[in-house]
Amino acid sequence: MRILVVGNGGREHALTWKLAGEADVQEVVCAPGNAGMARLARLAPADAGDPDALLALAVRERIDLTVVGPELPLDRGVVDLFRARGLRILGPTRAAAQLECSKVFAKLFMTRYGIPTARYRVCEDPVSARALVERGELGFPLVVKADGLAAGKGVVVAPDRETAMSAVHAAMDERRFGDAGTRLVLEECLRGPEVSFFVLCDGARAVPLGSAQDHKRAYDGDQGPNTGGMGAFAPSPLVDADLEGRIMNRIILPVLEGLRDEGLEYRGFLYAGLMLTVEGPKVIEFNVRFGDPEAQVVVPMIDGDLAPRIAAAADGVLDPRPFRFRPRKHVGVVLASQAYPAPGPVGLPILGLDEAGRLEDVLVFHAATREEVVEGRRAVVTAGGRVLTVVGRGDTYEDAIARAYAGVACISFDGMHLRHDIGAKALVATR
Repeated sequence: MRILVVGNGGREHALTWKLAGEADVQEVVCAPGNAGMARLARLAPADAGDPDALLALAVRERIDLTVVGPELPLDRGVVDLFRARGLRILGPTRAAAQLECSKVFAKLFMTRYGIPTARYRVCEDPVSARALVERGELGFPLVVKADGLAAGKGVVVAPDRETAMSAVHAAMDERRFGDAGTRLVLEECLRGPEVSFFVLCDGARAVPLGSAQDHKRAYDGDQGPNTGGMGAFAPSPLVDADLEGRIMNRIILPVLEGLRDEGLEYRGFLYAGLMLTVEGPKVIEFNVRFGDPEAQVVVPMIDGDLAPRIAAAADGVLDPRPFRFRPRKHVGVVLASQAYPAPGPVGLPILGLDEAGRLEDVLVFHAATREEVVEGRRAVVTAGGRVLTVVGRGDTYEDAIARAYAGVACISFDGMHLRHDIGAKALVATR
C-alpha cells in the first residue's frame, strides 16, 4: 500500500512514524512534511491546503490511501474531490467537517440531537454580542468562540465582562481571525476536568482510539493565552470503561446517527473535547481529525497495524473489533518558539535532536522544522510556533514524565519555550 499523509505537524509525523513501519505499507509520501518526516518518508512539495494540488500528487504517485492530518484541506473539500475521482481517502466530507469548521453548525447540530453541551447563544454582529455580554445571562467566566477556523486560537475564556467585551471587539471589529470571526458563539464556561476522546469512524460504526488530556494554555499552571496545545498525556486516568461507554452511547453514536439523518456520512478520525461536569460529560468542541499534540501520545500506544484499519474505515467497512493498546503511559511536551502563540522568529538551528532520539523510551516528533544549510552544513532549524513534541514512555505517569523531560533536556534552540508541568494532572488524578 502506498500512503499519502497530508500535513506537516507533529500529528502527521506520529502517523507517518506508525504507518511507515507496517508490513502492508510499501511507501509513505508526505505533503509537505517536515524534517523529521523526511527520515521516514518521501516529501512532496504540495500545499496541504490546496485540494487540487493534493489530487494531482495522489494521481501522479499512484497513491492507494490518503490520510488527511489538518482541518484546512477538509474544510476546503479535499475528501469530496478525491471521492469524485474514485480515490480512497480518510476524512469527512466538507459538509460533515463543519462539526469543527463552524462552531455555530456544531452547536446547532448538538441541540437538534440532544448531545450534551454548554448553554450558548449565536451572535451575528458585534452589537448583539456586546448586548449579550452586558446582560451577563450566561454568567462569567464566559467563553467567546470565533465561528470558523482560527488555528486553535479563536477561543477566549473571559473571566469578566471587560475581557469578554475585548474578545468580541478583537474578533468582530478588528477581524483578528478574518472571516472566522464574522459570527461568534458565546457560551457558559463548564466546570470540571477536560479530556479528549478519539474514535475511528466508517460512516456507520465507531471504534474508540483512546483518551488523552491536553494542555492548552501557554504557561505552567494553565496560565496565559490559549494555544494549539503545549503538551498532552495518555491515557487519561479519568476515562474508565464505564465512562467510555457513556461517551460512546450519549455522544459519539448520536453524532454519527445525526449526520446520517442529514445525509452526511462521516468516515475518519473524530475527536471530542469533553468537560467532565457533575452532570456528566459535555462536549466543548469537536475536531474532525486527530488531535495535536494528542496524536503524538495516543498513536504510539496502538498495538498492531493501523493502515488496514484506516483503509477499511475509508471504504466504509471498519472492523468493529476494539483496538489493542500498549499498557504504558505516554507524556508529550511541546517545545515552542519564544513568542508562541504569537508569530516569532524562524530559521533557528535546533541542537540535540540525535542525542534525545537515542534515549530509551523517548520519541521526538517534529512539527515546525525544516532542513537548510547553516554555516556550510545541513541543519534542522525552526519553521514556526510549535517546533517539536518530545514523548516519554513509562510504566507509570511518573516514569513517562521523567523520560519526556530527559529528552527535553537534550534539545535546545534560541528562545525555546515549554511548560514544565505536563503530566502533573495525571499524578493528581491517580493519587
